[in-house]
Amino acid sequence: MHDFHKIDLGEGSTMTFVQGDITRQTTDAIVNAANSTLMGGGGVDGAIHRAGGPAILEECKKIVAGQGHLPPGEAVSSTGGRLLAAFVIHTVGPIWRGGLHGESGLLANAYRNSLRLADRLGLHNVAFPAISTGAYGYPPAEAALIAIESVVDALREARNIREARFVLFDRASLDVFLQAALAVAHRRKATWRLDHITGSTGANQ
Repeated sequence: MHDFHKIDLGEGSTMTFVQGDITRQTTDAIVNAANSTLMGGGGVDGAIHRAGGPAILEECKKIVAGQGHLPPGEAVSSTGGRLLAAFVIHTVGPIWRGGLHGESGLLANAYRNSLRLADRLGLHNVAFPAISTGAYGYPPAEAALIAIESVVDALREARNIREARFVLFDRASLDVFLQAALAVAHRRKATWRLDHITGSTGANQ
């Protein structure tokens, strides 16, 4: 039993927010904040490869052999290996260089392309980390606004995806994303209601 926050976007789509471990989510897919080599790394990337086992890396090697390194903003899928999620969607966020080198567009693409790929796979829910906010240095508050805007737009276009879940590592990061969601709602004059629910998120935290 865990606390989570939920926003009903209408037409059957929801965004949920939870503090926890993305590798333990039971969504159809989890998103990996990968590097362009897809060979694993630190942070979320390393944790997903460790939890999912060697099958993920083997598929990533085949992807890179076939198409080369993954450019920032693009997304590809692999098996979930030993994860509870059936799929991992690997995307590359931008490295923060002051905000004047197209970072916002690349970050938006990382979220949008991940959701579009999950939708093409016929999946119903997907869990995201806070892409680029770790070692890549993207300011969390700015990144969260881009994440929310991009995901809301992609959910409206989706045929299959019904839930986008943001899984944040600590309470401070969760609060940043909740504040961003409220700011986006105000900006869009949306009548979203943010519900705080104590119960099962469909995740093993």
